[in-house]
Amino acid sequence: MEAYFNYKDNGTNVKTEIIAGITTFLTTMYIIVVNPAILKVTGMPFSGVLTATILVSAFSSIMMGFYAKNPIVLAPGMGINAFFAFTVVAGMGVPWETALGAVFWSGIVFLLLSIFNIRTHILRAIPKQLRYGIAAGIGLFISLIGFKNAGFVVPNPATIIGRGPLNEITITFLAGLFITSVFIARRVKGAMILGISLTTLLAIPIGRLWGDASAVNFGNTVLVTWQGIFALPDFSVLLKLDFLGSLKLSLLPVMFTFLFTDMFDSISTFMGVAEAGDLKDPSGDPRNIKQSMIVDSIGTTISGLLGTSSATSYIESATGIEEGGRTGMVAVVAGLLFLPFMFLSPLLSIVPSIATAPALVLVGVFMIKPVLKIKWESFDNAIPAFLSIILIPLTFSITQGIIWGFLSWTFIKLLTGKKEDITPTLIIIDIFAILALVLG
Repeated sequence: MEAYFNYKDNGTNVKTEIIAGITTFLTTMYIIVVNPAILKVTGMPFSGVLTATILVSAFSSIMMGFYAKNPIVLAPGMGINAFFAFTVVAGMGVPWETALGAVFWSGIVFLLLSIFNIRTHILRAIPKQLRYGIAAGIGLFISLIGFKNAGFVVPNPATIIGRGPLNEITITFLAGLFITSVFIARRVKGAMILGISLTTLLAIPIGRLWGDASAVNFGNTVLVTWQGIFALPDFSVLLKLDFLGSLKLSLLPVMFTFLFTDMFDSISTFMGVAEAGDLKDPSGDPRNIKQSMIVDSIGTTISGLLGTSSATSYIESATGIEEGGRTGMVAVVAGLLFLPFMFLSPLLSIVPSIATAPALVLVGVFMIKPVLKIKWESFDNAIPAFLSIILIPLTFSITQGIIWGFLSWTFIKLLTGKKEDITPTLIIIDIFAILALVLG
């Protein structure tokens, strides 16, 4: 393994990679129960989608580690699963089997784009100034998710969002945040894991000795719950997709949305992670980008086959990178950790969302650094980069931040006489971005 992953040249070792893999898993494992909770509104069985989620996450992540050698975990994407459930199935009345077929075919198109290196050309067409803005915006987005999961930031009709109440949940979160911050500031190995573990312990009394956790824990009054150990896997959604029914012309906009959202979420994740961990090739592009994109597209394809919405690269992978993870071993470790939960899914209830929230918030600190590389004195660069930074968290969508960054870059450069900064590939991306806005 050491020779294959080349730990020495990457400035890491086996212990660091394993700790980083565990950290990444702990910050992404929520998807195992959250994804089926969202997709069950389609009529799909919760346990069946849970099994599919585990299989897709494990296989895709392990493949990312071994083939692309990048420390990036894949799993069914948040946002795209909501589009699948609420827009396509519930809103448009498309049977879930047909929607799975659309996921499958979008993955096939995705794979062809990756094999023929078209996606790599798309990545290289993204101006570096926008890349820095997107990476920083993703960091703020992850932090916002952390604050939201802890109930520290909540909806507010008067101000759109605001601070949540200082109660037992938010105070426990703050304690975890400050403790984890001290571990990181003191360069303690495994700081994220220690922070998650201690916050979980601090959360045990909530709902037992005081307070009510139902607002942040899917209606459960107790935050740290024990629901047993074993549960048998359910393969009832395996290969239930409708191959032919999903090829109707009326479903092309759905397929396009799956493809566009998945593609740009993945590209932005690769860029953000590459900036956070300096995982770049000599040309400045994310390391092994073609291989990473092929893995991502295969993950989407098998998602349709196994019975879940599209898989994508997870921005939470940045937590493992901050722990020092630099090679594909991180993704392999995280992927392997998904597999036992085919049988041990009830154990997931032990680690509540507020325990992983501090780790997510602190990722924003590590990913905001690229803003230093933005040419703020040059407004034709600064404005598009800023729009990406601010709109990713404010729209709660990486794709929306990227779209408006692209469009503003092209418009401003065109009208300020800097046509040389606009490539033909970028124009094509702009056209697809406008299509995504219209069809979405």
